[in-house]
Amino acid sequence: MLDQNEIDLFRDNVRKFLEKEVAPHYDQWEKDEKLPRDLWNRMGENGLLCVDVPEQYGGFGADFRLSAIMVEEASRMGFGALASNLSVHSDIVAPYILHLGSEEQKQTWLPKMVSGEAVGAIGMTEPGAGSDLQGMKTRADKDGDGYVINGQKTFITNGQHCDVIVLATKTDPNAGSKGMTLFTVDTSLPGFARGRNLEKMGHHAADTSELFFENVKVGADQILGGEGRGFANLMNELPRERLILALGAVAACEGMIERTIAYTQERQAFGQSISKFQNTRFVLADLHAQVQVNKAFCEQSIEQYDRGELSTTNASIAKLTTTELQGKVADQCLQLFGGYGYMQEYPISRDFVDARIQRIYGGTSEIMKEIIARDILGR
Repeated sequence: MLDQNEIDLFRDNVRKFLEKEVAPHYDQWEKDEKLPRDLWNRMGENGLLCVDVPEQYGGFGADFRLSAIMVEEASRMGFGALASNLSVHSDIVAPYILHLGSEEQKQTWLPKMVSGEAVGAIGMTEPGAGSDLQGMKTRADKDGDGYVINGQKTFITNGQHCDVIVLATKTDPNAGSKGMTLFTVDTSLPGFARGRNLEKMGHHAADTSELFFENVKVGADQILGGEGRGFANLMNELPRERLILALGAVAACEGMIERTIAYTQERQAFGQSISKFQNTRFVLADLHAQVQVNKAFCEQSIEQYDRGELSTTNASIAKLTTTELQGKVADQCLQLFGGYGYMQEYPISRDFVDARIQRIYGGTSEIMKEIIARDILGR
């Protein structure tokens, strides 16, 4: 268990890396609509990827809190696309392989993901199946000792750069949730193809893609977590995904409020800084208070996760409340910038569009409410 000084030192190193390696280039990456591939290698060289992976697979064996810092600081600085790419790689794909993979799968992929040599993606969403995972059509049919995969995925983060995909498939279409199986798929295999880099409302620097699988042959040793166990494994791993999104949302809120405070103290109107107006003070006080309450709940959730006790309901509460708040903070902070907030040269305009996806991916707000409702009211 790391002490607070070690955590603070790591956070400081992350901030210095982002200020040096990301901040000067981020606007251009947003225009390019893709992060450069070598950024992953630089993050790996600096020990910023998959830090909670055990030392035997190349990581530090640190706890989840340290892994979250990278996503938190990218979010705080307004680099929402980078935070999204990182969370998928380090806090979704790597834990799936670590918790569910065979020793061979772990040895094959985890050291490369730690170093940045391999980028991870998770393939769940399809054109006709988002929240309703049981509606997916991607098939993995038995073929001798292995399987043949056919289908397509969409809205896949890291889609243009990924080297390994944790892929959700149907191995038994008639078995409902028990007919779903996860595979690790090497993107160098014949039959795999990347579609276009999708144009999005926000998170422009994040490569988000369609992926196609046409007679992709994989061995049975690429099954992740057991045949027919895919849906159960997804459900077991989702709390961490939702918690990391919540932590990123809180940090994004803090960053927006910090930038808005600085602007309102500088901006003059009617002979004084607009931070002196009661409306400005009350809006920022209210947002700050709500962020602190959500931050406290997230801290509690981190402790529960570290003990293996984070429930699906509490992860859903964290994800629901923090991402809804992120949208509110973005809207109300932008309002305090006035017309300048609508200009792309001001980061708050990017914060505003980047915040919108937070209530959709990783489980929509509506799905979060349904999970919470089932817990308190039953089905």
